[in-house]
Amino acid sequence: ERESMGRAAAMGAVFGLAAYAAFDLTSLALLKDFPLKVALVDLAWGTFVTAAVSGASYAIGRAMQLG
Repeated sequence: ERESMGRAAAMGAVFGLAAYAAFDLTSLALLKDFPLKVALVDLAWGTFVTAAVSGASYAIGRAMQLG
């Protein structure tokens, strides 16, 4: 469905991955001894947290419309 909390979370995950990748991949390329493990964990965290906030924001927005 085009308007759903799942879609909002999925789009948030894509956005979070891209945003965190910009930082983490740049750090890997430019900073000496930047740990790959830190970059991977940060990418996973950024993807998850942005998806969660996007889904929650969608749910809050829907609740405000109905109330």
